[in-house]
Amino acid sequence: MTDRKQRLLPTVQKPARYTGGEWGEVQKEKEQVNIRVAFCFPDTYEIGMSNLGMRILYGVMNEQPDVWCERVFAPWGDMEAAMRREALPLWALESQDPVKDFDMIAFTIGYEMAYSNVLNMLDLAGVPLHASERTGLKNIVFAGGVCTFNPEPLADFVDFFSLGEGEESTVEILNVYRRAKAENWSKERFLREVANVPGMYVPSLYTPVYEPDGRLKEIVRSEGAPEVVTKRIVQNLDTAYFPTKMVVPSTEIVHDRANLEVFRGCIRGCRFCQAGFSCRPVRRKSPDVLYRQATQLLENSGNNEITLSSLSTSDYKGLRELTDALIPYCEAHKYSMSVPSLRADNFSRELMERVQAVRKSGLTFAPEAGTQRLRDVINKNLQEEEILSTCAIAFAGGWSHVKLYFMLGLPTETDEDVLGIAELVYKIIQLWKEKGVNRKRGLSIRLATAYFVPKPHTPFQWEKQITPQEYLRRCKLLKEHLYSKCVEYDYHSPDLSRLEAVFARGDRRLGPVIEEAVRSGARLDGWDEYFRYDLWLEAFAKCSVDPDFYTVRGYGEEELLPWDMMDVGVSKAFLRRERRRAYADSVTPDCRHGCAGCGANTLLKEARCDD
Repeated sequence: MTDRKQRLLPTVQKPARYTGGEWGEVQKEKEQVNIRVAFCFPDTYEIGMSNLGMRILYGVMNEQPDVWCERVFAPWGDMEAAMRREALPLWALESQDPVKDFDMIAFTIGYEMAYSNVLNMLDLAGVPLHASERTGLKNIVFAGGVCTFNPEPLADFVDFFSLGEGEESTVEILNVYRRAKAENWSKERFLREVANVPGMYVPSLYTPVYEPDGRLKEIVRSEGAPEVVTKRIVQNLDTAYFPTKMVVPSTEIVHDRANLEVFRGCIRGCRFCQAGFSCRPVRRKSPDVLYRQATQLLENSGNNEITLSSLSTSDYKGLRELTDALIPYCEAHKYSMSVPSLRADNFSRELMERVQAVRKSGLTFAPEAGTQRLRDVINKNLQEEEILSTCAIAFAGGWSHVKLYFMLGLPTETDEDVLGIAELVYKIIQLWKEKGVNRKRGLSIRLATAYFVPKPHTPFQWEKQITPQEYLRRCKLLKEHLYSKCVEYDYHSPDLSRLEAVFARGDRRLGPVIEEAVRSGARLDGWDEYFRYDLWLEAFAKCSVDPDFYTVRGYGEEELLPWDMMDVGVSKAFLRRERRRAYADSVTPDCRHGCAGCGANTLLKEARCDD
């Protein structure tokens, strides 16, 4: 570390964010590696170090003997100001070398409001923002993560996108780059070759054409470019790479515990949920593999807590077998175990007591809608009786803290649906009075509502987003009907969710908007301390882009969508069918009750979901 860096560290918050040197980090000799990858997470250290996907791909790349992958995180505002003042370029943690010295710069992007951080990190690194300005094989910028299922807003800045799961495709990318570097290819040739790797989308090989009214008319492909890019999946999770040795953070992070992924995909089909559709098909690990990985994770990391994670962990078929083995191990070694993503319709007293034997934490459920009609519209497959019986079980078991999450602005929602949230909360309070045993502590209900954001590759991808003013009216209506002091109500500001919808369903015309906002100071938009809605509104105005075009306008079912080039395995015909079933208040049973024909099976070699 340079003297200038060392002088800066005592002047900023959490200097351990920037020093590296953690136990478990990968160190290699620069002279002995051929490819150096700066693996960037477009948020702070404590967020990025909690990301399981980043841990997996960090290990995958460093398993290659001639590749050194190093971590890079977005600096907090105080450090950025100091770096710009001292003309210090953004650096990687392991070597402390500037990012601009690396062959490849990779981003994992899981949240649309991190787009400003992507550009700001490139700018801090001294790397040209536009892909067209980076002419050689140095500083090839590529990106993965759920946001790449509509990569168009970042198309001007990223050389190529990797769609889907990266354990295998990342190795293939590195193989192509290795050849390109050895044979001194041009950047254009490298991009054409990487476009032939399944799951890779190269924006420069496609040109969008727009109608006079702004709608997308067609996408013109260069010769040889794939007509559709299909996401990659790992067929067998039992044999896939999983890091049981992890970098142990040297400062507190958001999820400071071992994280064990039990399966991928989701059987549920909630019509608003992008992850539930884009991560299909369902594939699970076997309990014996999970047990081995869990014990190795705990022993190697020094953590005293492990989380069993997935989109809906209690849907894991082998959960009982796994917990039968893990609970005695955890109790013997004084580890705690948590199982998030529990659902009210398969929650039981036995499960609750087994997985939370060490300590009672609050219960968290997401009914999403306040009335049965609207829960059927969104295909939540959850009855009010199941919610209430779950709370009764919890209250009788001594639980007294409940968190409830809902959305406002869902398709077909009425004021009756909004008031249904208050009615459900009232019924839970009455249930506590009947069943609660922990009267000294009293009941605590934390109620939160989010502003519905229509996302690509879901049955609601065509829907209108209600206006911010209408969202706030519904929040006010709900708040006026929450009478109990035991209820704490929090609703998300509409500004951030409006922008999230714009970028989730946006196209390449948003590139100049993002660049203008970043030049004006936008960064760390996911943090209240830094989010500046006014900067974004000014950027839209300056670039003559109307954000309402992507939100309250909605999209026609036959309209060409910016993300139609991306295939997540779920067919557009299925999404249309599910949308019509939503407007008919009709429920589609989950995958355990028969295949609904979404199309994700086609991604599997054996052509069946492991539901």
